[in-house]
Amino acid sequence: MAALCCRLFSLNFRENIKIFHSTKRFSTSRWTNSRHYAIFPTLGLLSFGSAAAFYLYSQRKSLGVLFASAVCAAKKNVQQEQEAKDGKKPRKRNLREKRFLHFASIEYDGQIFMTPQDFLESITEEEPRPRIGRLALMDSDVRKMLKATPSRHRGGTNMFRSMHNNGLISYTEYLFLLCVLTKPQSGFRIAFNMFDTDGNRRVDKEEFLVLEQIFSQARRTKPEAAEEDEKSLTTDTSLLVHLFGQRGRDVLKYEDFHRFMDSLQSEVLELEFTEFSHGMLTIAEVDFAKILLRYTKVRIHEQEDYLERMKERIPEEKGITFKDFKQFCQFLNNLDDFAIAMRMYTYANHPVTQAEFKRAVLISTGHTLSNHVVNTVFQIFDIDGDGKLHHKEFISIMRDRLHRGFRAQLDKHEGWEAFKQCVKNEMRDA
Repeated sequence: MAALCCRLFSLNFRENIKIFHSTKRFSTSRWTNSRHYAIFPTLGLLSFGSAAAFYLYSQRKSLGVLFASAVCAAKKNVQQEQEAKDGKKPRKRNLREKRFLHFASIEYDGQIFMTPQDFLESITEEEPRPRIGRLALMDSDVRKMLKATPSRHRGGTNMFRSMHNNGLISYTEYLFLLCVLTKPQSGFRIAFNMFDTDGNRRVDKEEFLVLEQIFSQARRTKPEAAEEDEKSLTTDTSLLVHLFGQRGRDVLKYEDFHRFMDSLQSEVLELEFTEFSHGMLTIAEVDFAKILLRYTKVRIHEQEDYLERMKERIPEEKGITFKDFKQFCQFLNNLDDFAIAMRMYTYANHPVTQAEFKRAVLISTGHTLSNHVVNTVFQIFDIDGDGKLHHKEFISIMRDRLHRGFRAQLDKHEGWEAFKQCVKNEMRDA
């Protein structure tokens, strides 16, 4: 609601106020003695109100999002009050848990779950699609969902989209899938081999649950209640059925798990790519820049400066293919290794050239980015136009992109501080 209040606060009603004052002065003239004297200040108020109504109508989508957020906040307050009445100390939720609860649309056996569609929306959209409450599932509904879960052999880069709302994803799995999207594949191979106790490169369901817990634990900002994790392990989910079969007796090879990871990463990247490609084989360089800046701490008016600068430097559109786009996003998963390579390569944190940047990517990831992608990145982030990149600032912005805004949200204010900050931002962007 603070964002709504400050938005209205920053509106420019100057013209409507002029109308109101002019009608007020007019009403004090000789026409005041007329029997119609009361109509003029009324017209002023009507013009003032109509302008406000028109603005609210034009911003109905944004206000709808704000209203939905306010409703969620009200529900949260009611829940906290109920917990206080029951003698329970309300537990402060971290950002990822809040986002999971915000998008999760299913409840079963006292637990809250996401659907595959919920998960995709949570990492590509700002707000979930409109709905009234969560859908409460019966045992028969869950059995039907799990039975329809595709096997490993029927998986692919369209699996989550094809399952749509017909599946269950627990909070632990949500954290684990975030790891799949943001961690380099080398880390998964090391962990997978650690739990392959007999050296046959296979992991059963119980071993995988331990592996899943370890990776998801890295995504938590503080330990959650142990009993919640134990309870989540008692319910079969779509992910477990997909990887280990309907009876849970199949074993998982690393090749199968690697294929699952690559398919999920590709599916999410395809969603982002097709949003701008509109059925074409490439996206414009400016759209590539929009995707990179989308989840970062760079403010809207600053993003416009980035885009305008890039348009001036690359006037002719060549396009970015999905292959190049995917390679760059997979490079971001190795951002920590890239940062180490850059520190060793430039001892005094000097800006780097395109050739140095490309070499550091090859050293840290084993992959080579295309010259066009590297040049586009430099035209976006090379502020002074000297042909060199200040890699520390680039890495900081790309970490926000990699974690899809979670790092930037850690600095957000709440309450009165949020209102003041919002007013400042609106006045600056006006």
